[in-house]
Amino acid sequence: MKAREFDKKFDDGDDVEGQVDWSKTRRPNLETKRVNVDFPVWVVDKLDRQAKKLGVTRQSLIKLWIAERLN
Repeated sequence: MKAREFDKKFDDGDDVEGQVDWSKTRRPNLETKRVNVDFPVWVVDKLDRQAKKLGVTRQSLIKLWIAERLN
């Protein structure tokens, strides 16, 4: 299927899931790399309180805040 045909089907609301090999998909510029960061206990405590207040994990909160700062 050509990209234009795929786009038209998608835009028309047709089911295109069977046309995609999800095992080969990737998100450009979103590859991950593990890093370790040491924080003082008081920072971790405040992060945990804020994460709980927002209903997210500590890791999600840190990633969100760093991404916002870098944009």
